[in-house]
Amino acid sequence: MQALLICPHPDESSVLNVVLQKAGFSVLSRQTLEQMPMAWPESPMDFILLSSFQEDDALLKRIRQIRMHTAVPIMLICDSSQESIQVGLLEAGVDCLISRPFGIRYLIAQIKALIRRTAGTSFFNLPRLSQGEVVLDPSTRTVKVLAGDPVHLTHLEFRLLHTLITHPGQVIPSENIVEHVWGYSGEGNRELVRGLVQRLRTKVEPDPHQPRFIHNELGVGYFFKDIG
Repeated sequence: MQALLICPHPDESSVLNVVLQKAGFSVLSRQTLEQMPMAWPESPMDFILLSSFQEDDALLKRIRQIRMHTAVPIMLICDSSQESIQVGLLEAGVDCLISRPFGIRYLIAQIKALIRRTAGTSFFNLPRLSQGEVVLDPSTRTVKVLAGDPVHLTHLEFRLLHTLITHPGQVIPSENIVEHVWGYSGEGNRELVRGLVQRLRTKVEPDPHQPRFIHNELGVGYFFKDIG
C-alpha cells in the first residue's frame, strides 16, 4: 500500500515516515500540500497522513481540494483542542484527528484501525453493469458509451457512476452521494459533488453541456437516465 505524508517539520517527518512503514505502507513524503503529486487522480495513494502546526482556513481549503480527488482515509496530526476547529476539520473531510503529543504505538494502532474501518468492497468483486448504451466494467474500472472505446475512470468517478447507474431514474441527494462516494457525512458539500459530476460527464456524455445520461434535479441531487 502507498501512503502520502505531508509534514513541514523534518524531525517529525522522519518519525512519521517510520510509523507509516511499520503500519505496512511505502511512503511518499512532501513538506507542503502544494507539493502533492500532480497526477494524483490517476495515481492515487491508499492513505494520507497530514501534519499541521496551524489550523486555519487555508488548511480547510486544501483538505476540501484533496477530497475532490480521493476518498482514501485522511489522518491529521494537529495541536488544536478547540472543538469548533476539530469539527471544521472533520466536516472538511478529515477522517481521524490525532493531537500532539502522541505515542508511536498508539498512532500505528489508529492508522491500522482506520484502514480496517474504511476498507470497502474491491472493484473486482463487483459485477459488470449495463444500462442502455452505458456499460460499466468494475474489473478494469472503465466505462463504454454508445459502442465507443472503453474510457478509464478514476476511483471517485467510478464510485459516482456506480452509485447512479445502480439506481436508474432515482434522484440521489448530493449529501447521499458524498456518503456513497467519499464515505463521510455530506452535508454542505454540493460543490464537491458538482465538480465530480462535471469531470464524469466529460468521459460519459457525448456532449457534456447537454447531458443524456447524468441529469441534475435542481437543489436536490443527480440521477442516471436510462435511454436504452
